[in-house]
Amino acid sequence: MLLEKIKTPGLSHLSYLFGSEGKAAVIDPRRDCDIYVEKARAEGLEITHVFETHRNEDLVSGARVLAAMTGARVLHGRNADGEVSYAETAREGDRYEIGQLVVEVLETPGHTYDHLAFVLRDKAYNNGAVGVFTGDALFIGEVGRTDFYPDKKKEVAGLLYDSLQKILSLGDQVIVYPAHGAGSVCGSGMADREFSTLGHERRNNPRLQCKSRDAFIAMKVAENHYQPPYFRLMEKLNLSGGGESPRVIRPSPLNWEGLKHAEADHLIDIREPLAYAAAHLPGSMNLPVSMIPAFAGWFIGEGESIVLIASDEGQLKTAFLHLVRIALDNVIGGYTGVVPAAAKGAAMGSIPMIGTEEVEERLAKGAEDWTLLDVRGAHEWSESRIEGAQHIYVGELNERWRELDKTRLYTLMCASGMRATVAAGWLASQGFGKLDVYLGSMGAWKATHSG
Repeated sequence: MLLEKIKTPGLSHLSYLFGSEGKAAVIDPRRDCDIYVEKARAEGLEITHVFETHRNEDLVSGARVLAAMTGARVLHGRNADGEVSYAETAREGDRYEIGQLVVEVLETPGHTYDHLAFVLRDKAYNNGAVGVFTGDALFIGEVGRTDFYPDKKKEVAGLLYDSLQKILSLGDQVIVYPAHGAGSVCGSGMADREFSTLGHERRNNPRLQCKSRDAFIAMKVAENHYQPPYFRLMEKLNLSGGGESPRVIRPSPLNWEGLKHAEADHLIDIREPLAYAAAHLPGSMNLPVSMIPAFAGWFIGEGESIVLIASDEGQLKTAFLHLVRIALDNVIGGYTGVVPAAAKGAAMGSIPMIGTEEVEERLAKGAEDWTLLDVRGAHEWSESRIEGAQHIYVGELNERWRELDKTRLYTLMCASGMRATVAAGWLASQGFGKLDVYLGSMGAWKATHSG
């Protein structure tokens, strides 16, 4: 018998392969789905079923492609805000045998209307429930978002509450298999560990401690979440089924001449923030490899072309894979070697870094031509802020940069300086010439002012 979690770094997406007696099934496959076939065949298993917990917003589903590769049935919930053209509809109480294992369907709306949970039962032990694949309804230490239907906030929050009670009724012994782990945009309070039981979550998950349905609804309605524009693209693609991922997960190499003549919508420098700040090609913005899953979808639109600038080939490969998984993979090519480009006489831009003392001096002076721009999330801003700062979330600068004055000096800050450098790079690519970054940002400010 096999049950294996397959994690997608960056997105913190968790999919699952399980099976017995020659048959296997996959829960919520990602777009680059060869891994499921390879692992199943290595165990002598044939993938016969693909189960989707819901129409994902944050990544492209690989269900249609995996079904074409294996002949497996794809099962998806009803009420998906459109027809899921590649899937059959699964309903409450449906059961599917995977060798010794049985998958039972629970309809669990709330995060989305089509959301399903899949209970894993074992025929050898009186069909007892041993696990539940909870999708985006229940995470470890958190529960799902309910902000995708803004005109029905209370309704969907109430539906999620009811769905969670249904899941919890399976019994404290049941193992929880969520669709995301810590770092996902689908929830901010997830635990670092990716294992738990319903009993542990019932007693320790802060979101499950609400005393009533009304209290739970009020809590969910009061939450603030951001929705990157690429969510709409994911929703669209996941009705028809995403296309097969590129067979070669690596951008075409560009030399210096090729880079100079490449006509792309976006020049993305994927090096670390300090490297970018020290020297970068004019017109480029900074999206460090680790931040691509969270922020690329704010600044890159469907079909827009990209050139990647990296320190090495490893960065290019990882960045391209992140982009493939969210269907922003129109990558013209990749270039390595900013220092060699400088040696060839290429013009370079830079973004100065300043410390707490300089920020304090500017605040004290009250300079009319200077703004401290905080790009953290709304919940961070509400918890602590520097008096005199302006707030715009880093992702919302994709449009709100137009509200800013290019003649002013902006100091960008966040929690540490990482997101601030992304924001500064975006503004620089839009023609802002007076920028610097508060190195250490709120962390440095708190360390200095903690007494």
